[in-house]
Amino acid sequence: MNIRFYNALILTMEEGVPVFDGEVWVRDEKLLYVGSGKDKDDFFREFAEPCIIWDEEIDCRGNLLMPGFKNAHTHSGMTLLRSYADDLPLHAWLNEQVFPIEAKLSKEDIYHLTKLAILEYLTSGITSIFEMYLTPESIAEACTEMGMRCVQTGGVNNFSQSVELLEKWYEELNGKHPLLSFLPGFHAEYTCSKELLKKIAAFAKEKKAPVYTHLSETEAEVAGCKERYGMTPGMFLDSLGMFEYGGGVYHGVWLTLEEMKIFKQKGVSVITNPGSNMKLASGIAPVESFLEEGLNVAVGTDGPASNNCLDMFREMFLVTGLAKLKRMDASAIDALEVLKMATVNGAKAMMLEDNGTLARDKLADMIMIDLHMPNMQPLNNIAKNIVYSGSKQNVKMTMIHGKILYLDGKFCVPDKPEDIYRKANEIINRLKQ
Repeated sequence: MNIRFYNALILTMEEGVPVFDGEVWVRDEKLLYVGSGKDKDDFFREFAEPCIIWDEEIDCRGNLLMPGFKNAHTHSGMTLLRSYADDLPLHAWLNEQVFPIEAKLSKEDIYHLTKLAILEYLTSGITSIFEMYLTPESIAEACTEMGMRCVQTGGVNNFSQSVELLEKWYEELNGKHPLLSFLPGFHAEYTCSKELLKKIAAFAKEKKAPVYTHLSETEAEVAGCKERYGMTPGMFLDSLGMFEYGGGVYHGVWLTLEEMKIFKQKGVSVITNPGSNMKLASGIAPVESFLEEGLNVAVGTDGPASNNCLDMFREMFLVTGLAKLKRMDASAIDALEVLKMATVNGAKAMMLEDNGTLARDKLADMIMIDLHMPNMQPLNNIAKNIVYSGSKQNVKMTMIHGKILYLDGKFCVPDKPEDIYRKANEIINRLKQ
């Protein structure tokens, strides 16, 4: 489908490119043209076509087009537990509330609960998710049906999943659909035996693949690893050769400077989750230190049981706000750096090389921000408006893979939202009994 967006402000997120007036052309799943529109004749000569027949032309009316947000860490099926397991410390929250009810979940349940999360992602301008949950096959099915780009990673631990399943998903989900990919991963050091972790590291080396995991989320987690192995979690995993081909760690609240230096050397991204860490009182991640050490820093919402909403605007504000508070420095982490974390850096962490920016031949994963609302005026600095005063109400459109899935408050997906809501409530009412 050929779609022309015109009369737009455009933030490409390319290094050094300011916001400009222009047009974006979409052909099928890719961006065909991103520019001012003044060079259209040159473009047509280069493209060797006299004209393009548009299926749709959209007047953006001065609103902003930019890359969609990359939610670089989430557990979509945990929509089940929103406002169900609250106001508890992390380990009590996991062991007393989350794990017992998760044990009752079926693949079909997770399929339906993932669809609920996807609706929320679309309202928040999220065009890609980095998913870690229990049944990758049913998550993949929900995402392809709803049109959501989904990178998955394993949640291997001593109690569920296995290296054999990790290999199965790695082989079956990569290349299955243009919206899907799968990368090796495990739940956490503290839920995996040393023998299991060695097997995961060996598998990653065999496939020359990156590895992803929760790491150093709480002070107690770090202390436990030191007691078991005499090392911090990052140092211990590195000693096993876990990150020989890079990867990423979720949270990293209690990472040491030594671990940061190793992660920089190994190409390990850090995905910060400020809303979840704040709500669970896990601490404030040293994001400014991550940046100073040259790490790739991305942003995730974490799951809707611990956050409780899947809102990248709130996460972006918290990234910079908490960094300023931690350093007691109001200049810490500029808003444009936060936008980079939520788009370009997220794409890098998720191995999505073709959709971090708006440029020709990149994937058409794009959002429109409504600037004609009081919280976005005046337009002194659009990037800062998005981070400091922006909200879900400003998401006018969400496009993934060249398809508009959310427009002016309405979902353009196969399922009726009310059917998805009803199914989610049926599942939680059944499992609570």
